[in-house]
Formats: sequence, structure tokens, C-alpha cells
Amino acid sequence: MIRIHFTAADFARVRFAPRPAPLQELNLALGMLCRRDDPLLLGRWRQRMLRSLPRSAEPLADLVPGFRPPVFLDEFSDSLHDGLDSVRATRPTLVRSEMERVYALHGSPAPSWVRALHEGDAGAWHTLRRAQHSAFDTVLGPVWPLVQDLHRAEFTRHALTVAEHGLAGALADLLPGAQLHGSTWELPAPVDRETALGGRGLVLVPTFHWTGHPVLADLPDHPLYLTYPAGPGLPLPPAVAGTSDDALAGVLGRTRADVLLLLAEELTTSALARRLRVSNATASAHAAALRAAGLITTARAGRAVLHRRTALGTLLVRQRSGTRDRAPALPAAGPESR
Repeated sequence: MIRIHFTAADFARVRFAPRPAPLQELNLALGMLCRRDDPLLLGRWRQRMLRSLPRSAEPLADLVPGFRPPVFLDEFSDSLHDGLDSVRATRPTLVRSEMERVYALHGSPAPSWVRALHEGDAGAWHTLRRAQHSAFDTVLGPVWPLVQDLHRAEFTRHALTVAEHGLAGALADLLPGAQLHGSTWELPAPVDRETALGGRGLVLVPTFHWTGHPVLADLPDHPLYLTYPAGPGLPLPPAVAGTSDDALAGVLGRTRADVLLLLAEELTTSALARRLRVSNATASAHAAALRAAGLITTARAGRAVLHRRTALGTLLVRQRSGTRDRAPALPAAGPESR
């Protein structure tokens, strides 16, 4: 069980990350590659990613030889470039202490480039930056627009819960089994950890590549960051709208077939337009045609218009394409809580 103790000031300093954090999402996606639980889609995703990762990303395996990575990799900037710069700006004393901790736990000698990083070598830092950048491009680059859309939907869900039920209701509703007892927030986890915020506040960061327990990043001179699973448990697919589904396209047309495939999950008109790379007006027109045919439903939530596939639409997808649902879905696994 994770227990987070709030002061009155901390309740006023709880905030939700407005955009996803590229390096944190990458850390968790790479952590998933190290797991050995193999649901069918996870196993296929893992095999594809391991085949695709370039040699330039291999140093990351040296830097994280076990399940307790160095804390200076916990970076929550919403820009990949800024995140890489922040990692490089880590205090040398923290880099040294963390690399010594990681390799003491692992019980094996560090590779030469890691020893050079320990000593602050500029070439070793370049190796790390290139490894993180190439890993992001391979693992997350193709699905980053999906991650952004999912984050926006989760942000909206959280904001509505706060508006309707207050912060206490939102914290209790964030994860199954979460409870707020007075000034203590309890979260289910396979480890016991007590953390006092002491007035520094809390930042909530959803992740969409795993469904394990929450991960804490307790960084010096920062609020506490809590990364929590917000997806249903399978790897995000690459751009769904680019799949070839000729039978379905022959019935509906290419773009409307793509709309129907995408609407396995609920999307706003703007999110749908972004994924299709068309204007909002065009996306709305295609949605109206599918709605008139009974293949999707549309509902208004505040200022947003939400679309989702109906049971009839799902039946048509499966009959014409001969496949199962391709909606983004996300393995019940994750790194150890830090």
C-alpha cells in the first residue's frame, strides 16, 4: 500500500499534468519490454519493438540493468527536447549516487560508457541522449498523437470529476481501490511506502502503456509526481487510420471505414479530425453519415461532441474486415514503485 500524507497546503497544490510527458511514457513503455507476462497482443508488440529498436538505443539497457532505474531518468517535461536537456542538467552528485545504487543492487560491473557517465564525460552524455531519442522515435513516435488524445480525454475526465465531486472525490476515483482517509491518500500497490508531501504538492500523470500500480517520483526540489495507469491494458497500435481494410472500405469508402475503426473508442470531433488529418467540418460530415446509418452515436458533453461506434458498427467491422476490434487498448505490469 502506498500512503501519501497531505498538509492543508498540499490539497491546494494538487494538479494534473496538462500534457503527456514523453520521457516518462518512454520509461514505462521500455519497462514493459522487460516483462515476461505475455498476453497475445503484448507478446506481439514486444517482439515487434525488440526487432525495431536501433543499436543506438541499446545503451539504455546498460543504464537500467534491473527494475530500479536511476531517478534522474524520471523527467516530466511535456517536450522531448526539454526533457532530454533536463536529464543532462542533473547534478553530478545525483548521477554518481544513483549509478552506484543501481549497480550495487544489480551486482555486476558497469560497462565502460556507464563508468564514463559516472565521471561526467560529455561523450557518455551524448550516448545517453541519442539512446533516449532513438528509443522514443521507435517506440512512441508512431503512436504519440494517440497518447496525446488519450491524455486530453483523461484530463477532461479528471477535471469534470473535480468540478462535480471536489478534489477528494477525484482522488478517490482516480484508481480502483484508492481511498482518502482524512489527510492520507491510500493507493493499492505491492509495496509499502509512506510519503509526506510537507507542502510541496502533488502532480498526477497518466500513462497509457501499462496497468501496474502507481509509480512515485520523489525528486529533490520538486513536487511529488505520481504516474498512474489510465489505459485498459494492451499496447497502443500504430496509426489505426492507415490500416488496409479493403472489404470495409469497399462498403463505406476509405475515410468512413477509417472513422468506424477509430471509433472503437470515444473521440471528440477534433480528435477524430486530427487522426484522420482532415478538417473538423469534414470529420463532422463523415460522422453524420455514419450516425444516420446507425453505425455510430453522438453525444454532447459540455462544449465537446463525442462519437462512438454502435454495436451494429462493431458487427460490420468484424464481418467485413475479419478482425477483432482494433481500438487502442493497453499489460498489467510495470516497474517497481520508487
